[in-house]
Amino acid sequence: MDIRVGHGYDVHALADGLKLVLGGVEIEHTKGCVAHSDGDVAIHAICDALLGALALGDIGKLFPDTSEEFRGIDSRILLRRVVDLVASRGYTVSNVDCTIAMQRPKLRPHIDAMRKALASTMGIECGRVSVKATTTERMGFEGREEGVSAHAVVLVYR
Repeated sequence: MDIRVGHGYDVHALADGLKLVLGGVEIEHTKGCVAHSDGDVAIHAICDALLGALALGDIGKLFPDTSEEFRGIDSRILLRRVVDLVASRGYTVSNVDCTIAMQRPKLRPHIDAMRKALASTMGIECGRVSVKATTTERMGFEGREEGVSAHAVVLVYR
């Protein structure tokens, strides 16, 4: 069995009046991510982790922010494309673990919906998807509510 691990990281600035989408779920908030796509840092980190596991580059290489094709795109579409690419190489996603760092809003009420959305998009069981949220105790750009970041680790096998 060929087992590979990948790690991904993404960050986006927050601005007033934009839509906030995390883990494939729209969350009510006064701020949203400044981005070319929908700015879903959780999905972007997962995409980078999957691509990294197979040494296929990163999300910016596959879906450049200079392309009009990806302007405002739902990041679940990008994740599905990445999972399809992973599958085309003969690999299966075993599990995903993602941590989102953001001061506000509290994300705990949205975790189950994120897990379900991510699992559905990737075509795996919900029990194989972990999403965690943390604040940075008001430190750094996340703590000052200037941005949001996410880390993801994935395991794929063939």
